[in-house]
This record gives sequence, C-alpha cells and structure tokens, in this order.
Amino acid sequence: MTSNSPDVVTLPSKDEATGLGTFGGVFTPSILTILGVIMYLRFGWVVGQVGLPATLIIVTIATSITFLTALSISAIATDKVVRAGGAYYMISRSLGIETGGAVGIPLYFAQALSVALYTIGFAESVKNIFPGVSIVVVALITTVLVTALALGSADIAIKAQYVIMAAIALSLIALVFGNDVTPIASDAASSEVPRVGFWAVFAVFFPAVTGIMSGVNMSGDLKDPIRAIPRGTLAAVIVGYVIYMAIPFLLVLRTPTASDALLNSDVMVMKRIAIGGDFLIDSIVLGVWGASLSSAIGSILGAPRILQALARDNILPSSLRWLGKGNGPTDDPRLGTLFTLGIVLAVVMMGSLDAIAPVLSMFFLTTYMVLNIAAGLEGFLQSPSFRPTFRVHWSLSLLGAIGCIAVMFLINPVATIAALVIVGLIYFWLERRQIESTWGDVRQGVWMTIVRTALLNIDDNADPKNWRPHLLVLSGTPTKRWYLIEMARAFTHNRGLITVASILPSGSRSIAQQEKAEVTLRDFLDRKGIQAFAKIITADDPYVGSRQLLETYGMGPLVPNTVLLGDTEDPSPDSVERYCQTIRMCHDAKRNVIIYRDEESSESPADSLNPPMFGRDQKRQIDVWWGGLQSNGGLMLILAYLLRTSWQWRSADIRLKLVVPDAAAAQAAEANLTNLTNSLRIGAKSEIILAEGRPFNDILKQSSASADLVFLGLALPDNDMIEYYQILQDRIADLPPTVLVLAAENLDFSEMLQKD
Repeated sequence: MTSNSPDVVTLPSKDEATGLGTFGGVFTPSILTILGVIMYLRFGWVVGQVGLPATLIIVTIATSITFLTALSISAIATDKVVRAGGAYYMISRSLGIETGGAVGIPLYFAQALSVALYTIGFAESVKNIFPGVSIVVVALITTVLVTALALGSADIAIKAQYVIMAAIALSLIALVFGNDVTPIASDAASSEVPRVGFWAVFAVFFPAVTGIMSGVNMSGDLKDPIRAIPRGTLAAVIVGYVIYMAIPFLLVLRTPTASDALLNSDVMVMKRIAIGGDFLIDSIVLGVWGASLSSAIGSILGAPRILQALARDNILPSSLRWLGKGNGPTDDPRLGTLFTLGIVLAVVMMGSLDAIAPVLSMFFLTTYMVLNIAAGLEGFLQSPSFRPTFRVHWSLSLLGAIGCIAVMFLINPVATIAALVIVGLIYFWLERRQIESTWGDVRQGVWMTIVRTALLNIDDNADPKNWRPHLLVLSGTPTKRWYLIEMARAFTHNRGLITVASILPSGSRSIAQQEKAEVTLRDFLDRKGIQAFAKIITADDPYVGSRQLLETYGMGPLVPNTVLLGDTEDPSPDSVERYCQTIRMCHDAKRNVIIYRDEESSESPADSLNPPMFGRDQKRQIDVWWGGLQSNGGLMLILAYLLRTSWQWRSADIRLKLVVPDAAAAQAAEANLTNLTNSLRIGAKSEIILAEGRPFNDILKQSSASADLVFLGLALPDNDMIEYYQILQDRIADLPPTVLVLAAENLDFSEMLQKD
C-alpha cells in the first residue's frame, strides 16, 4: 500500500516549566532499571560461579558495551531535538522511516511485554512471602496500579520512582554495613549446584546493564532533551558500574568462611548479609520489589510514547492512527497507555513469559546495535548536517555495534536470529508500503559516499569483459512510446542503467517546472516498476536537445554508452534529415545506436495492461541477421543474449541467419557458423539461406515472417540522408518488431562473446 505525504500530528508547544529535568526524567528511570532484580537475585550466583576477578571482568565488559551505546545516544541526542519516541525517533531520523519502524514496532512490544514480565516477577516475590496469594491476581492488580500512575502523568510516576529509589538505596546501605554469613545445614546440597562457563554467566548478567532506554524513552517529556539525555544516561551508566563493581567485594568480604557454593545456591544471600534489625533486613525484599516495580513503571511510561511516535509517522495502519493523540500540556499518550494496558493484561493472564523473554532482550539489544550503527555512520560520513555538541568518534560506535551483536549471539543464538528475522520482515513490509517522510536520513549520505568512491575507481578505458548497456532512451512522451522503455528494461535486466529522456520545446518550461516534471516522470516510472533515471531538458528542436544530452549528461566515466530511439514520427524531408543526423552524431560521439521499430506496440499506451510486444505470452524466436562478428554483429548477439535473460524471452531461440549466394558457398559457411555458435555458448542456432538470385529484402521478409523479433545491422548514414532513410524503410517494411543496431564504441565486442 502506498501512503501519501504523512499526516504528521503537530506536537503541541510545551511550557519549559512542565518538562522533566535530567535527574527525574533520565537518570532516575535509567538507574532504577539498571539496579534491577538481577543485582538482588543473581549477583551472588555470578560471583560463586566465576569468582571475584572474573566477575569484575564481566561487569566491565558488559558496562563497556552499554557505555559505548550511551555515547552514541548522546551524539545523536545533541545533534537534533529528540521528540517523543526516544530510540525510535533517533533511528528513524538517522537511518530512515523503514529502519526506524522495523526497530520501533518490536521495541514497543518489548517495552509493553516487559511490564508484564516485571509485574509477574513482583507477584512471584510476593508469593514467596505470602504463599496463599495468586500470582496472576497480584500481577493483574499491580499492572493496573502501575498504569494508573502513568496515566496520572509522567511527573507523578517519576515521583513514585523516587520512593522506590530510596528503598533501593536503603537496601544497599544495609548490605554495606552487613554481617558475615556462614553456611547453614541447607547449604550442604550447594555442592550439587552445576557449574557453567564464563560466557554463560555473562549472558545471565548482561541484562542487568541494559536499562539506558528507560530515560531515552521519556524524551518527549523532557524540558531539555539535548542536555538531559547525555548527562542523565552517562551518569546512570557510571553510577551503575561503580555499584556493580563494589557489590562483588562486599559479597566475598561477608562470606569469608563460606564456599562459592553458598553464593551459588542462596538467591537471597544479600538478605542474610544485610544488618540493622528486621526492618533493615526486610529492606532487601523492599529492594527486590522496588527493582521490579521501577522497571515496570519505566516500561509503562516508555511503551506508549513509542506507540505515539509510530502512529504520528504513519507507521501503524490507518485504523490505529488515533494512538498518536496526546493529552494535556505534556502531551501524555493516555490512549496509547490504555491500549498498552490491554495488551499487558492479556499477557499477564497467560501467567508466564519465560518463552518470549529471551526474544524481548534481543529486541532491546537490536535497538542498541542500530543506534550505534546510526551514530557511527553519521560520524564516518561527516555530513555537514551532523553537528553534535557531544562528539564521539565513529570507531567507538562501530565497536559498540559489534559488541551488541556479539552479546546477542552469546546470550541466545536462536532468539537472536528470530529477532533479526522479525526486524527484517517489518522493514520489507514498510518498504513496500512506500511511506513518505518529511525528513532526510543518513542513507542518502551512505549512497553518496559509495557512488563517489565507485566513480573515482571506474576506469576511463572501456573494458569489453565488464561492458554493460547504459541506455539513454529518447522516448519523447513516455506514455506514447512506452515500448521503448520496455525494450530498455528487457536489455538491461538490472545489469545496466537506463535514463529516460524527453526533450521539450525551448521556453515551454521554467527550470522549476523542469525539475517538477522530472520528479513526476520518475514517480511514474517507479509505479510501473522501471528502475531508471529521468531527464527532461528544453531545446530549440530534438536534434539540438539530443546533442546537449550526449555532450553533457553523465558524470566522469559513467555516461550512457548506447542510445535507444524509435522511428521518426514526421516523414517530412527536413525531419528525416535531422533524424539521420542524430544517428550520425551518436556514432561520432562513440555511442552505440539502437533503433527499435514496433508498429503494433507503438499503438499501445503505457497504461495498457497487455501491450502486444511485452505481453504475458512467452516469445519463441529471435532472428539475428549475420554479417560477421566484427562491427555490428558482436553487439547484436550480446543484445540478443541479454534480451533472452528477461522473463518474456527466456524460452526464445536465437537464430543466427546468414545469406550465401549458392550451394557451393553454403557448406563452408555452415561449418564456420556452427563452430562460431558453439564457441559463443549463448544457445544460438545457425541457419544458412541460399540467395539463388533473390533480393535480400525479399529473403529477409520471407525468412523472418514468423519471428518475434528481428535484429539487423545498421549502416552509417551517408551524405544523401533522404535516400538512406528510404532504403532503410523499404528494408524493414512489413517485418515483425525490428531492432536496428549500429556499434560505435571503441570496443571489440567479440572478446566478450568468445571465451577461447
């Protein structure tokens, strides 16, 4: 489905006083997601599995990847205003709307389903203390309460997170001033805890440092996102790293007489270490609850804002565009929050997310990877439009992207492949929808860099081994001579380039009108499935315009090497002479000439569903009238071979026809032509025809009457243009569709055909 220009919902202006600051809007949600349940329930296991030194290495490697990603986020955030949508907004404005949507849609579902994951985790911890409660009921109630906080406004939810952060801080204080612990009777079985490798432990720990998106997702609610996102995100990563480096020392210090198996087996070892009476001991439980609830709040705040941005950019189907609406001075996505609540409640009713939790982690890491790629490309291309105040060398972003993809495969290769496949499918779906955006992206810069490098490395000297047809199609009005464009596509078949050119009378268009007409023509070709450039110029007459195109069109060594045109529509002597002069001019400019004549197809407009020449029927026979491998013969065979690679002509036979005067010459000619066709290996069949005194024109029309297409060599126009044209017309009159070929390049086309 093709969308028109997107109906982007205008963001309401936001009073500076209503925006969230660095601490409340970015640092708080980020640090609370980083200091999550893995810290409380799995950190002891990590230390017990690999020991203190390896634990510190794991923390450092994992945090380094997150830190590199945070640097990339900071670079993008300080280059442009980051509005609602956070990571989706950054990616779509850097790598295009298709890439943004391909990452944004899975990221939304990952954020939304994370709410269910965290509330179910919270419910399971409650059940450990109160065995009689139902996990599903507690999770449902918790989900509704967390959503109510988000609906109250982002500011209220952030204030609630301050309370949670206080509980986590209290639990860490209790841990710092804790008691030594020794094994108890139940620890006897701890020796049976299985050991796993370094990277398996790394895979368990890594999600603990992936909370930086919580602050970025609040971008639309920030007072100054350009300042807040870099400062808050980097501060959260650094503070989290300091805490994660300190806790292993505390765990080892407080278990001096215990074996590593104690840390392996006791998921609540922190509770046993903490000191200060029942209240402070229970602060560890409060910390676990706070970690779960803060992560749930961060996700319920972020997911609807991603959804809101997706809807405003027309990524979502038209029936869901209402999700882009916001409420109040802070543009809160209340409808999106309620929609997300419905999804979360449905998932919570299922009771467990163990099966999809790895895929959710993959979507977060995929987002990190793409953000690093976006920042790396922007920095590498050095586009004048990319001017971040927080500069990061592109190699650091590239290193972050490599780290993300490596960690994804280390954590779960199957989930990684599944996530990448889903992202790829969404990308191609959005690309087919051809959604138009009102902003540029880095992709044009990538192509410009590639094209520049390629042009500077293309050899000016033509090489027959690497020859491709680069066609300049002088079609006039394309809808009237659509058969020329169809033939050009059949010749190139994604191997060469096509430029469709029209020459308009001087003064009929201004420069602005010419540019607009080119855009219209290019869009028309795209709708017809033709991959081609469009060029429109004005000139006093077509001959002068053709000369202008041959002299000026192209860049460096990349210029059209072949001109494709039809017959002249004006039989007057002056028009005929101009037409023949155009053929000579192309030859003098070392451009091959192809004249395609098809009276039936010329009567079929471009909007015809089944024009005669390029209908659905498979073509059966291509006749090439042979005059030798040199001159026009080699180019005709190459064009016939290229034509047969297109789907309409793939079943056609190429018949190489040679006229000899008598039977005496036929035997030698047949042997030579058979050897030639065998050496060419293009599937051509030789056919010797005895003239026996008949004129060539009569032989031609009789022998090729049943052909689907006829190739004939074209002589260079002489001084008598009128006579030349008349001879040409007499020869091709009453023939099937005919291609006249005049080779002009300084190339030996026989080298391309003969392998020996």
